[in-house]
Amino acid sequence: MVNARKAMIKSLHIRNYAIIESLEINFSEGLTIITGETGAGKSILLGALGLIMGNRADTKSLYNEAEKCVVEARFDIRSYQLQAFFTDNDIEYDEETIIRREIAPSGKSRAFINDSPVNLNVLQQLSSALIDLHQQFDTLDIHNVSFQLRMIDALADNKRLAAGYEEEYRQYIADKRRLDNLIHKNEASAKEVEFLQFQLEEFNKAELMDGEQERSEQELSVLANAEEIKRTMSAAFQYLSESEQSLVSQMEELGIMLHQIGKYDGKLAALSEKYDGLTEELKDIAGEFETIAEQTEYDPERITEIQARLDLIYRLENKHRVGTVRELLDIQENLQAQLGEFGDLSTEIETLRKRIAEQETHLYQVANMLSERRHLVVPDFEDKVRAMLSQLSMEHAVLKVDCKKNDTLGPTGLDELNFLFTANKGGRLQMIKDVASGGELARLTLVTKSLVASAIPLPTLIFDEIDVGVSGDVALRMGNILRQLSNHHQVVTITHSPQVASKADAHYFAYKVEKEDRVITKVKALSRDERIRAIATMLSQNPPSEAAIENARQLMEV
Repeated sequence: MVNARKAMIKSLHIRNYAIIESLEINFSEGLTIITGETGAGKSILLGALGLIMGNRADTKSLYNEAEKCVVEARFDIRSYQLQAFFTDNDIEYDEETIIRREIAPSGKSRAFINDSPVNLNVLQQLSSALIDLHQQFDTLDIHNVSFQLRMIDALADNKRLAAGYEEEYRQYIADKRRLDNLIHKNEASAKEVEFLQFQLEEFNKAELMDGEQERSEQELSVLANAEEIKRTMSAAFQYLSESEQSLVSQMEELGIMLHQIGKYDGKLAALSEKYDGLTEELKDIAGEFETIAEQTEYDPERITEIQARLDLIYRLENKHRVGTVRELLDIQENLQAQLGEFGDLSTEIETLRKRIAEQETHLYQVANMLSERRHLVVPDFEDKVRAMLSQLSMEHAVLKVDCKKNDTLGPTGLDELNFLFTANKGGRLQMIKDVASGGELARLTLVTKSLVASAIPLPTLIFDEIDVGVSGDVALRMGNILRQLSNHHQVVTITHSPQVASKADAHYFAYKVEKEDRVITKVKALSRDERIRAIATMLSQNPPSEAAIENARQLMEV
C-alpha cells in the first residue's frame, strides 16, 4: 500500500516550451508511467522538469518566440523537514510548495518558490532534495561515496547511532578548533604580556613625575649660566647698595629731603610715603640680588645629573611619540590597565583538553560499533544486489562494497567505503563511474535503491529509459521492482516497455498533434481500457491484435 505521507511531486504544468504549447500532468503517489509515440516529446517533459531543477534556460526552447515560457510544479513537502531551508532563505513555507520557472522572449530567466523570487543556486538546492532524476549517462547518487555510506547505514539500522556520532563529531572538531585557538591565544597573550611588562618596567624605573621636565630644564638653564648670573647679580647688588654712590643711598638722601617738605603740603607728604615704599622695594631687590649671587654656584656634577634625567625623558617621549611627561604618565597608566586585562588561559585549556580526550574515547567506541554493524550487512547486501541484477539480465554483474577501517576518526566514523562494480564475468572491479554503462548504471541504481527504499529517505525518483535493452521476463521483473519501490517512494518512469508500463498506478500517454504548420505534444491520462490498448500496441502493433490485447490485460493483472 502506498504511504500517503511520503514526499511527492503532485503536478507539472508546462506552457510554451519546445513543442509543448500547454499541458499538465498530475502524478500518482505511487508509480507514474509515461509512454508514447516515438518523437512525441517524452524527453521534453524531463527537459521542462530540468528547468524546475535549476538547469540553464535557452530562448531556443520557446514554442512561441513572442511569449514567455512557464514551467510550474507543485510539491507536497510535508515529509521533507525543510522549514529551516525556507527560513534561512527568507521564503514563505507551505506544505504544498510551488516552484515556477519563467523564460522571457528576451532570454531573461526568473525562478520563484511560493511566489518569492530566488536565484538558481537556491532553486537547485531545494529541487535536489525534491527530485532524484535518473537519465542514462547522468551522474547518479550511487556514484557519491557519502550516499553509498548512507545506504549501508540504512541497511545496518545505523540511522540514530550515525546521527548521534555525527553530532558529537561536529562538537569534537569544534572543540579541537577552539583548543587550538586558545593555545594560540595563550601563546600570543604570553608574548604580549611579556612586551607590556617590559614597557611598564621601563616606566616604573623612570619614576616620572608630572612637571619635572619643565623644572629640570629651568634648573639646567640656571646651572649652565651660573657664572654669568652670579657676576650680574653681584654687580647689580653693588650698584644698588654697596658702592659709594649706590642708588639706594641716593634714594635715601632724597627721601630725607622729601620728608622735610612734606609738612608743608599733604600731597607732598603722600608722595614722600610712596617714595619711601619704592626705596624699601629697591632695598629688597638688592637683597635678592645678593642672595642669588651668594647661592649661585657652577655645579658640573648636578648639570650631568639633570642632563641624564632629561635625556631619559626625551628618549621616552621620542619612543612613544609624545611631547610631555603628562602624556608619558597616561601611557604608563594605559599599559597597567592592559596588563590587567590579560588572564592565564592554562586552566581553561587543560579543562578543554580533558573534555576532548573523553569525546575522542566515546567517538571511537561509537565508530567501532558503526563499523561492526556496517560490515555485518555488507555480504547480504552484495548477494541481494547480485541476485537482483541477475534477474535483470546482468547475470555476471558483481557489486563489491570496499569498506576499509581507518585508525583516524572521520565525519562518519572510521570507515572509508566505496562501491566497486563489474558487469562482466571475471571483470576487474572498479569504481562505478569508471566502468558502468548508462543502462547498467540505471539498473544498478534501481536495484540498490529498491533494497534500501523502506529505510532511507529518498526524494521523488524519476527514471528515463531505465529499461533500455531489456524485454520479456527481465522487463517484467524490472516493472515489479519499480512497483515495490513505489510503495515507499514516489516513482515516475518514462518507458518503452509494456511490462514496466503494466505496473503503473497512473499511466500517461504522450502523442503528437498537427496544428497549422507545426507539431505539438499532448499528454493524456489513460483509463483502464485505454491502458490495455496502449500496452497491447507496445506489445504488437497499431492497431493491436486481440491476442496482444489479452496479453496486455493479463500483464496488468499480474
